[in-house]
This record gives sequence, C-alpha cells and structure tokens, in this order.
Amino acid sequence: MQGEILEFQVTPTQAGERLDKFLSAACPGYSRSFIQKLAKEGRVLVNQKEQKVNYKVSGNDHVQAIIPPVKELEVHPEQIPLDILYEDDSLLIVNKPKGMVVHPSAGHESGTLVNAVLYHCKESLSGINGIMRPGIVHRIDRDTTGALVVCKNDNAHLKIAEQMKAHSVTRRYFGIVKGVVKQDIGTVEGDIGRHPIDRKKMAVNVANGKHAVTHYKVLQRFSEHTYVEFELETGRTHQIRVHMASIGHPLLGDEVYGNGKSLWKLQGQTLHAATIGFIHPATGNYLEVTAPLPEYFASLLSQLSHNRA
Repeated sequence: MQGEILEFQVTPTQAGERLDKFLSAACPGYSRSFIQKLAKEGRVLVNQKEQKVNYKVSGNDHVQAIIPPVKELEVHPEQIPLDILYEDDSLLIVNKPKGMVVHPSAGHESGTLVNAVLYHCKESLSGINGIMRPGIVHRIDRDTTGALVVCKNDNAHLKIAEQMKAHSVTRRYFGIVKGVVKQDIGTVEGDIGRHPIDRKKMAVNVANGKHAVTHYKVLQRFSEHTYVEFELETGRTHQIRVHMASIGHPLLGDEVYGNGKSLWKLQGQTLHAATIGFIHPATGNYLEVTAPLPEYFASLLSQLSHNRA
C-alpha cells in the first residue's frame, strides 16, 4: 500500500456520483480505467475503508487514492526485424509498421522500435533523450505507419532537432478521412494542447496550447471518404488527427478522435508518414526518403475507388 496518497473531500453537489467517476474527475492525470484498477487492488479508500468503484459517494465522504510507486523500466535490445529505408554512420531511417510503439513506456515495456534499434545499432545511438529513448529525435503514433529517423550520435540528433524546431524538415503524410472534403487544398490552424478533461487526448484552442499548422491537398474523393496528402508546418502530438477531427473529417479508423467504426477491420487511424526530408547532419546535403504505402492502405484505396464520388 505504499506510494503517493491523493486525498479528496466530497462536496454536497458531488453526492451520488460513482466512486470511479468522482476520482477520475478529481484526478485528471489518471484515466478511469486506472482508477478502477486501483480499486481492485484495494488502493481506494472511503472514510478509511476499501470501496468498490460502483460505490456512490456521499457528501463529506473522505476519499483516498493510493498511487503505487512508478516502476523503473529497463530497456533491452530485442531482435525485431526492421524495414530500413536508409542508413549511414549518422542516422537510420526506418519504415515503422502499424501497431509498433516508438519507445518503452508503462504498458509497453518491450517490442518497441527502441528495443529493435538497440539490437540493430548496438552502442551507436544518441543519448540526448536518455536511456528510454536512445536515438529518438521525433515520434509517430503507434498505429501510424511510415518514415522515422533514428540518430546514431549526439551531433546528428542536435542538428536534426534544430531543423525540426525551425520547422524546416519536410514531413509529408497520406491519410484517408471520413466525409468528402470540399476544398481541393486548405490549411488548418489551431493551437494544440492537452485536453482539459481527457488527459490522454489533445485538443485545439486550449489553454497553453502550442501553435500548429497543417496543410492538406485532396488526392482522391470517394462516396463517403477522401484520400488526402498532408504537409506539416509544425509537429505537435496527434496534430493531423486533431486538426482534421476539428473540421469534421476525422481519420478513418481513429478510435480517439473519431468513432473508429468502418466497414473494414482497421487497427487505428489510416495515416502514413510517407516522406521525410532534411539537411544531412554530416554531409550538409538535403536528404529525402519516402516510405511506400503499407499493403493494407493500398488495398483500402483500391476498394474505395470502386465507390468514387
């Protein structure tokens, strides 16, 4: 039962709420499922007694949530096949598959891209982002496929990070969105920051949001969907997904910013990081690498083309 203890007093207006709903609102940094897990482990107390999540709180109840200590993760090399698009002494560009997490975190301690590149590169990885993210200078979401840069030394890491900060890196994505996008080209602007209620999500135009710009171009229209090319001017977390959902066109299959439902059995959003280009940190020449569309994406386009708008 060791760990941080969060304590709350139930107000009369909160009386009658389920215990898990009350705590997830009181602790915005923790999900409702995490709260439910704590209760199952006996880590949620009401008036010093363990309670189940369906308990209805009463006015003046004293609620405690005991957060267990964070377990230190160890990162080990794993022999996981990599689809290598480019490699030299400074960097590695891989075509990340769908379902692969970039670096270890709680719930994803192994099977990540970092585990794979540790095996492939041995000791040749930049250490700027620490032992949990060696070589990682940028990320793409677990269910987004495509080109991702891994730096083999600190010089490469710093120079590419500088270009990303200056928004001079070419980042081109392909995606399929719900609905028929009317404009052939357009730009979505809107500061992106952590969602004020659901801390696992991002949102536009929220307090402390960061400037974000996404340019898009329609490639093909179908009866109920649109194939779109995106170019990032900035690189915020979930940027394309958040921006497109904000204009009523969430990514097909997106379970976070859309409803995730479709006629096809998709694993998350239909989004592919196709092209990345930057000034090579060692040669000073411009390097641009393109990752081919994954098979599921190309097959889906073929099926949709039979129902073109």
